[in-house]
Amino acid sequence: MRRPLIAGNWKMNLTPSEGAALATQLRQRIGMRSDIEIVLCPAFVALPAVAEAIRNSELKLGAQTVFWRDAGAFTGQISPPMLVAVGCEYVILGHSETRGRFGVDDADLDASVLPYFSETEATLNRKMRAVLPHGLKPILCVGETLAERDAGHTEQIIRAQLEGALAGLSADELYELVIAYEPVWAIGTGRVCEAAEANRIAGYIREVLRTLYDEELAQVVRVLYGGSVKASNAQPILHQPEIDGALVGGASLDADEFEQITYCAPTR
Repeated sequence: MRRPLIAGNWKMNLTPSEGAALATQLRQRIGMRSDIEIVLCPAFVALPAVAEAIRNSELKLGAQTVFWRDAGAFTGQISPPMLVAVGCEYVILGHSETRGRFGVDDADLDASVLPYFSETEATLNRKMRAVLPHGLKPILCVGETLAERDAGHTEQIIRAQLEGALAGLSADELYELVIAYEPVWAIGTGRVCEAAEANRIAGYIREVLRTLYDEELAQVVRVLYGGSVKASNAQPILHQPEIDGALVGGASLDADEFEQITYCAPTR
């Protein structure tokens, strides 16, 4: 049975002291739960403070991205050993925002600045290869834009993202892999993919894994849903048979809301 996982992506929010305060609240409320796995993913600067706040609890620490080298002249980057050293067990890879694929329009995010967010399948493949030897568990994000969905390209986009990120990796290396289906059009927009459709895409992700690898891996890998997840809409999504949890954005910044979401997940 796949153990449900709820991960909170705090994005570019909360200073170290604010992050520690939120983590302390969550530890007091849900920090000893073992029926599901709960991961907190603060900004880099808050990782040590949050790690200390959740020490000796069941809560896990994750990062929001990583670079693919262990060390070197890569100004501004963070390496896998650095994440391990501060207590990270998980790392988000390929979030649509790091790919430059935003669900919400921003006046500053025109074509001239989008190349700054330059994540590609090639860089994600390097990151996958970099984190696995250090024992970090990747939460690999995949998902389509509204234009891609309207054009009927959802499955094509997701397959290409999976094939690119996982290229050259063996099934034996991927048993701790987590995949998050995040339709870009539902991230931060308030729009949520219907539960049945989210379940269908999660099932399709397993079919791709089955094609690329085998049935065993397809059944072991956990598939999460992300995209405007809230306590008010989480239950029907989390009770779908192919969905094993959620990658929560803005709602993870509110202790009450995030706690309620965790209790929407069924135990399996």
